Amino acid sequence: MIRIITGSAKGMKLKTLEGLDTRPTTGRTKEAIFSMIQFDIEGRDVLDLFAGSGQMGLEALSRGAASAVFVDNSAAAMAVIKENATHTRLYDRSKFRISDVRNFLRKAGALKRRASLEDTKDGTGAFDLVFIDPPYDKGLLTDTLIKLAESGLLRPSAIIVCECSKDENPNGDPKIAALYDVVKINSYGSALISVLTPAKEEATGADAEQD
Repeated sequence: MIRIITGSAKGMKLKTLEGLDTRPTTGRTKEAIFSMIQFDIEGRDVLDLFAGSGQMGLEALSRGAASAVFVDNSAAAMAVIKENATHTRLYDRSKFRISDVRNFLRKAGALKRRASLEDTKDGTGAFDLVFIDPPYDKGLLTDTLIKLAESGLLRPSAIIVCECSKDENPNGDPKIAALYDVVKINSYGSALISVLTPAKEEATGADAEQD
């Protein structure tokens, strides 16, 4: 049984999807993650990719995040997320998308560009905090990080929290190194947790001289 750790929904139990299609983040790992980012949650807009039970986005909402968009390609999983959001009284700050993550990022990014606005009406604007927890060892994490960077949905100071197996560490990939700066990496059991932020562009030429 998983629960909300702290905040407005502290101690509330969350349902999970039966079977092996989802792999909820363990309580110990979740506590470690939120300890890492505890000062980067209040008032933030959250994107929960491969959302499963929705526990990461709901935990962030319980701790004061402004909004959360939950994305999962399983209708059954989304039904569980909606039930959990209702139970924790966090539904009004939640939006739900049944979609392949790559399709969501492509379409939401295109919508944002067309709107030429920081935040779009359907809740798929720019995000401050992103959780990415794809199925292990299927090669999804690196591709998702690349598509996320290309989407334009990240604010410059965004925090991206990734969970993967120890054999799937994306941080050695030169494409990922060019797109993200690593804030922290820790192992918890079989899980590897990476906290990233969009890579900062170095000032060069005329920009550097003005500084």
